[in-house]
Amino acid sequence: MSFHTHEHNHAHAHSTNTRILRVSLAVIGGFMLVEAAAGWLSGSLALLSDAGHMFSDAASLALALFAFKWAEKAANSQKSYGYQRVEILAAALNGLTLVVMAAWIVVEAVIRAFKPVPVAGGAMLAVAVIGLLVNLFVAWYMLRGEKDNLNMRGAFLHVIGDLLGSVAAVAAGLLIQFYGWNWADLAASAAVALLIGKSGWGVLSGSLHILMEGAPKGTDLVKIAEDIQKINGILGVHDLHAWTITSKKHAMSCHVIVHSGLTVAEADALVKQVQAAVRAHGIGHITVQTEPADGGEACCQACEQTAHECGHEHGHAHEH
Repeated sequence: MSFHTHEHNHAHAHSTNTRILRVSLAVIGGFMLVEAAAGWLSGSLALLSDAGHMFSDAASLALALFAFKWAEKAANSQKSYGYQRVEILAAALNGLTLVVMAAWIVVEAVIRAFKPVPVAGGAMLAVAVIGLLVNLFVAWYMLRGEKDNLNMRGAFLHVIGDLLGSVAAVAAGLLIQFYGWNWADLAASAAVALLIGKSGWGVLSGSLHILMEGAPKGTDLVKIAEDIQKINGILGVHDLHAWTITSKKHAMSCHVIVHSGLTVAEADALVKQVQAAVRAHGIGHITVQTEPADGGEACCQACEQTAHECGHEHGHAHEH
């Protein structure tokens, strides 16, 4: 017995992505420690929040590496899809961490608004500028990676978000250094918190949607059913389900009603037409079961899809 994993990544691209993630993780992780220490010593919440965002970037890069590694494990009798869902679990954990971090920054900003803490604007500005340069380098370096890989794109967007956080920290440092506006530190940290929270919620909600077997994003099951029923020889379709295995790997299963007199070869030809119609919607793994039309079943399948009763009695029941 064999288990198909439908792996489409080339070894060279995988190796390149892994190398880029490792270098980026080392650079981001190293400066994160420097920035966190500087934020603590200077009293800058903006630097601390930006260090927090860098931590989320480092975690995202580490999780991406982890997912790449585990996704390579072969499928088996217990895990027929292999370990490809590890990427989604890692993304969910990363999203949750981002949301919690954003909440902490907002709470800390509110506390400091009532109990101001002196900020060393010069030190804050110097570290923020270095952070900006680090993020610019990492963003440029990550452009060498695979553009259409979800792991790489997610990690890259985290770095871009952190780059914007560094811009906010630099702006706050300038305002404090030249105008003495300590409130700019709180404003910058709040802006970074909103950025982190929005990114984190997007990642978390998207991951949960996949884990709950939701339809792939942008997939219209009604339109798919209509396209299937346009095929000559297809009398109806029901039990249509679509889900995402991992990024860019979607699956669908359905039952189609066909004429009872079809030969095996004719039914197989219809199945291939159904699969071609579904692939046009971006779904690659498709399972189609044909059912012969008998009794009132062919006319009742539409009622079954809309959960209405039409009065016909069927010789068998479908399990959902």
